[in-house]
Amino acid sequence: MTDNELGDLPLDDFRKAGHELVDWIADYLENIEQYPVLSRSQPGEIREQLPTSAPVQPESLDSMMADFQNIIMPGITHWNHPHFYAYFSNTGSVPGILAEMLIAALNVNGMLWRTSPAATELEEVTMAWLRQLLGLAADWDGIIMDGASMSSMVAIAAAREAVEGVDVRVKGMTHAAMPQLRLYVSEQTHSSLEKGAMVLGIGQENVVTIPVDGENGMDVGALQTAVLQDIAAGKRPFFICATIGTTSATGVDPVPAIADIAQQHNLWLHVDGAYGGMAAIVPEKQHLFAGVDRADSLVVNPHKWLFTPLDLSAFYTRHPAVVRRAFSLLPEYLRSAETDAKAVRDYMDYGVQLGRRFRSLKLWFVLRAYGQEGLIARLRDHMRLAQLFGEWVEESSDFEQMAPIVFSTVCFRAHPQGIVDETMLHKLNEDLLNAVNKSGQIFISHTKLNGRYTLRLAIGNIRTTERHIAQAWALLQETLRHRQTN
Repeated sequence: MTDNELGDLPLDDFRKAGHELVDWIADYLENIEQYPVLSRSQPGEIREQLPTSAPVQPESLDSMMADFQNIIMPGITHWNHPHFYAYFSNTGSVPGILAEMLIAALNVNGMLWRTSPAATELEEVTMAWLRQLLGLAADWDGIIMDGASMSSMVAIAAAREAVEGVDVRVKGMTHAAMPQLRLYVSEQTHSSLEKGAMVLGIGQENVVTIPVDGENGMDVGALQTAVLQDIAAGKRPFFICATIGTTSATGVDPVPAIADIAQQHNLWLHVDGAYGGMAAIVPEKQHLFAGVDRADSLVVNPHKWLFTPLDLSAFYTRHPAVVRRAFSLLPEYLRSAETDAKAVRDYMDYGVQLGRRFRSLKLWFVLRAYGQEGLIARLRDHMRLAQLFGEWVEESSDFEQMAPIVFSTVCFRAHPQGIVDETMLHKLNEDLLNAVNKSGQIFISHTKLNGRYTLRLAIGNIRTTERHIAQAWALLQETLRHRQTN
């Protein structure tokens, strides 16, 4: 075998396949509505079509694309589909997709400044741009994480590091002077906070769940009572998570009142705006972010509702030195002259991972491609569509709205006249959800609010228009009628 045979694939082959692939992607985005939104694959169906071991001899790019089309595509749930309304929908937009191609081609690991200065400095610039759009002051420092789960766990770790007299970094969680740390969330806080407490050794028993009020916001009186009870019992409250846009009902916690309690008892206040936080760039929604400037950390996810492909979570903090103290570790093989001179930032010092993708490039492309006005207009239209869908629900005698529409998510359920039994309503709505999802025309998800089975329609894809939500509404009504008459 010659040296040439041991190198990469011929670049002429790459050019040919690359041009074909870009055409395929463009065709896919142009014709995406021909696909069922939710994959119809059965468990194990994809795996059974694939060999049980890697090939011994090389295979062609053409054969890989053929298998991608014939085997992989039927197992794809199309998050880029304009009828994807489940969970919180997201978008792989054109500028983001182009940036992802460049990210893969450059294959940068931005762990140190010197391992790619542009990766570090573009992240600093891009996070400053986003900070300004969100209305945060200049003393907020931004760091890109893979998702809100990691961002929130970093916040918990920083809060633990900030507790006076506690040296978990060196002595761990079991030394004699270690108090019983207590962390506070609402009953609608995302489960990643509890998972972060599990991973960091806080323990599920020390995650205190606070009830919500009638607006799905954290009950501040119950929070104050819980904190005081823990202090009286000799425990150490150290962290509160407030949410702007809860996962189930997109409720908004009363951040100013929660900030008062955090300040009174010297607790780290983290704000989870993974979904709703992006609405801070829309002027008429900025009032929902009152009090965030008093928090210690904040997470927003451009990969949820700012048209940036997965994954990119923006973690902000007013205490970057504390975050660095919680994670920084510098073995000799990672030392550099720039680091020793303290002339640069090394992002490896601000989280768990050493390897860091060049994620800022895709957010930079998105911010530039749409501009501030274009982004605001798109978010504003999504919220308009949600309000319109909510009006249709309210006008119907067969459906009802289950929570206020704060952003672009509608919580509702079928409730035909004459049905009052909650068990029957649960079954009816569960069957309705399964039927419309099975149709392949739309994909919605569910939650429970006050113990009642609730359907969720989350609008967030850049390609979703009024035509699409009208089709979704027609399908829901038609499916309900069909189920009632059979």
